[in-house]
Amino acid sequence: MPSPLTRSDTARQLWSIALPAMLTNVATALFGLADMWAIGRLGDAPAQGAVELGAKFMLGLLNVFNFLRTSTVALTAQGSGRGDDGAQGATLARAMAVALGIGALLLMVMPWAIPLGLDLLEASGPVRADAQTYVAIRYWAGPVWLANCVLVGWLIGRRHLRYVLCVEIAANLVHIALDLLLVLVVRWGVAGVASATVLSELLKFALLAAVVVREGAAREALAALRIRATWARADLLRLFALNRDLFVRTLLLTGAILLFARSGAQAGPVTLAANGILFQLFMLATLLLDGFESAAQVLCGEAVGAGERRRFDAAIRAALVWGGVTGLAVSAAYALGGARLAAAFSTDPQVIAATGDYAVWLAVLPLLGVASFVFDGVFVGAGWTRAMLGTMAAALALYLAMLAGLAPLGNHGLWAAFAALFGARAAGQALVLPRLARRSFSVS
Repeated sequence: MPSPLTRSDTARQLWSIALPAMLTNVATALFGLADMWAIGRLGDAPAQGAVELGAKFMLGLLNVFNFLRTSTVALTAQGSGRGDDGAQGATLARAMAVALGIGALLLMVMPWAIPLGLDLLEASGPVRADAQTYVAIRYWAGPVWLANCVLVGWLIGRRHLRYVLCVEIAANLVHIALDLLLVLVVRWGVAGVASATVLSELLKFALLAAVVVREGAAREALAALRIRATWARADLLRLFALNRDLFVRTLLLTGAILLFARSGAQAGPVTLAANGILFQLFMLATLLLDGFESAAQVLCGEAVGAGERRRFDAAIRAALVWGGVTGLAVSAAYALGGARLAAAFSTDPQVIAATGDYAVWLAVLPLLGVASFVFDGVFVGAGWTRAMLGTMAAALALYLAMLAGLAPLGNHGLWAAFAALFGARAAGQALVLPRLARRSFSVS
């Protein structure tokens, strides 16, 4: 029987996963921040609003398939906890097959998806024309993004986060350089921002694939493709059940984000551009704190695979404590300098003034959101995706009610409802977690 981990051992393991994941996620956030900064140098509020709306369209289209990453992390970590290398290769094979199928379907519906999505976001006038240009280019990187989700998830599940970090930094440096070249030098404007994203996504795939091949995982996955057991009914049903719950949960979360973007668009291009800048800064904080979600996924998934309750509980405590400390630090940093930082992303005086009016929410959201991120990691790692979906649905109902009730407060009401969404998610997950843990470890 393995000896129990001390508190310092658990914290060390947590940070060995969380820190590279945080750095990787911050590098990922530079995609959106670089885009907003580069297009903001043009001093064109409609163009900046179009990039924000186009980015939200692509987020809505692709983020619902982020289950490819999260489920791959969970199943790979559980296989690692059992010491089952064959299961890890089979997980990679199944997940990549699903990603390729979804990617082909997305390309087939492209002629209808783009106009429908822009209609739903109520894009009009010059904002719609520029958003159409942006999406029509960036859409082609969708299948590559899906494949990257699988590769990243598999590497995280095996604790190879340093490779992921190196790839993310390299891809982002290229992305920033392409933004500067295509937007500010070649003057392609919105088309330059979209083209930079497509090219850097392709580079990311090439680098991740090279790492997977070097690890020998490609051979494991190819071998698994030819084994009948890989496609056993029980394993496929488990995969689809996990992915189904994660898909619907992510669909609900993405719907909430798209409602947020739609409300900003209804308030005009200045508010839309300001919300876009603030949202990108919020995403920077989210991706930073999301490192604790990745750590919780891996550590809790391994503990469930090994059937060790004490190890599972220790991982949750460490993630909540250190995530809370980090969330408090991020909130304090935004409270002190968030308005000045947001102002650097535009040269339009009206947009700068609007970001200052609403920057207070940058200091609120990280502290409210960090617990929900940690619990997301716990629930995914443990395979409690049905409960995760239920708590998300309840939080969304509160969000919708608050959107209606706080409408007289304008954009402040919108941000308040968005903040409540994250607080409600964390509260719901905290309530159901003890019962789920007792059930999962009852046979241990």
